[in-house]
Amino acid sequence: MGSFQAPPGMRSSALLETSCGYLLQELQMIWNEVGEDQSEREKVLLELEQECLEVYRRKVDRANMSRARLHQELAESEAEFTHLLLSLGERSLPGREMRLRKEERVNQFRAVQGQIQKISAEIAGQSEYDDSITNVKVNENDLSLKKLEEYQNELQRLHNEKNNRLQQVEKYIAAVHNLSATLGMESSMIITKVHPSLNELCGISKNISDGILAKLNSTVESLQEEKQKRLEKLHQLGKALKNLWSLMDTSYGDRYLFSHVIDQLSVSSAEVSDPGSLTLDIIQQAEAEVKRLDQLKASKMKELFLKKQNELEEICNKSHMEIPSRSEMENILNLINTGEIDYAELLMSIDEQISRAKEEASSRKSIMEKVEKWILARDEERWLEEYSMDENRYSVSRGAHRNLRRAERARVMVNKIPALVDSLMAKTKSWEEERRKVFLYDEVPLLAMLEEYNLSRQEREEEKQRQRMKKVQSQVVVEQENFTTSRPSTSNRRLSNKSLNGGFGNASPLNRRLSLSIQQLGSNGKSSVALGTSFIKEGKKAQGKRIFPRPNFTYQLRDETASVVSTFSGPLSP
Repeated sequence: MGSFQAPPGMRSSALLETSCGYLLQELQMIWNEVGEDQSEREKVLLELEQECLEVYRRKVDRANMSRARLHQELAESEAEFTHLLLSLGERSLPGREMRLRKEERVNQFRAVQGQIQKISAEIAGQSEYDDSITNVKVNENDLSLKKLEEYQNELQRLHNEKNNRLQQVEKYIAAVHNLSATLGMESSMIITKVHPSLNELCGISKNISDGILAKLNSTVESLQEEKQKRLEKLHQLGKALKNLWSLMDTSYGDRYLFSHVIDQLSVSSAEVSDPGSLTLDIIQQAEAEVKRLDQLKASKMKELFLKKQNELEEICNKSHMEIPSRSEMENILNLINTGEIDYAELLMSIDEQISRAKEEASSRKSIMEKVEKWILARDEERWLEEYSMDENRYSVSRGAHRNLRRAERARVMVNKIPALVDSLMAKTKSWEEERRKVFLYDEVPLLAMLEEYNLSRQEREEEKQRQRMKKVQSQVVVEQENFTTSRPSTSNRRLSNKSLNGGFGNASPLNRRLSLSIQQLGSNGKSSVALGTSFIKEGKKAQGKRIFPRPNFTYQLRDETASVVSTFSGPLSP
């Protein structure tokens, strides 16, 4: 209900009383602060009271005088009006007209005041209000147009306020409908619970009181909080689903069933408005799926971990790199079985290991290609050594020609081993300096393998040289013995002095050169080759002059010397 202004006299009195009280309190505070004596305080208060009484008395006297003048003027006006009526011969008609006008004015006041009271009751939330016009009390002492205009202004203000409240109610009801549709709730039940009049099916005017507006506002805020809570829950479930799908490599078909949940991850609460997008059924289904995947996660994680472990081991085995220890992998599997590990962090860690292994394998590629060539050449080197020790390698047998061709190819490959090893060692050292780590081949330092190979190869060369030197020495001794036993008798010696002087005179220097050459055979590879070549030349000269009675010695010497020459023509050739 609207408020009415108090009479000016009452407002002035209340204002004066309030002002006097305030000033009196201020005076008391000053007295307390300065420590004014009690008797002085009472004296001042008495003076103030007397002064106030005098002021009131003067005001009352002036008011009485104004009232008396007004009554006098009114009496004079009535006398003049009566004189006019008498002079016009009209005695009753104006009186009836005035009464009719008064009744009309009273009805206007009653209608306006009735509307004011009705709208005020609606705003106040009074459901039972007797809007009978007869119950409206009109102050007939003031029926002026000015007063009527004041009431009409008040009525217009109340109409505006009612319309504003109705708009607020409709706005709240629309928000309840939208939020309820999004959350999958029954909006009519929620609205009826706030107040039955808000339900259009009830057919009564809506309650627009402050209490109802507050309840509607609280209901909308509650629904918005529930919407935000459900959306946050759905965000958590969506993130959990994405993580589980990523961990378990879930198929697209299974993911599509919950695509609507994933679509909500990138939207805010204000952007979610589709009906049924945040129902409890959707959240419960997502929770059930997360729970199901969680139960499968341990076994699936074990499978995924073993799969990625095999991938890592395959990369390491292919590049002959160091493989993670089995004990460490078994500990991780135990943690997976007990669920005491962060699966996402675990897979991220092993993915990083796989990435690093791939990168390192790529950096080792050029070195590994040379290592493979070196291993192949080394295998051919072993085969060539075994083939060289076969006494029947030159025999005419099935497949002998293929072995001869392989031996020639093997000699070419073996001759390239020193350069290959040097290049491989240089690349390995450069790789280790760049990476600041040791280049391992099957958990063994590659440089150590190459250095050991070079040392072993040098030892084998030296051993072969010693063995061949011994063999040549033994053959020379045997041939010398055979030559000595085949010399002619004393009686025949005289007959063949000329022949001996002409033939064997040239043999003694050759024997001396053979013995000297054999002693120097193992000390210098190049001199051995030169001496071996000189053996062949001297043998040919002797054979051409028919010095030796047994040409078999020359053939054997040439064969062994050629073997020595072939040995020094390239590393480890038979």
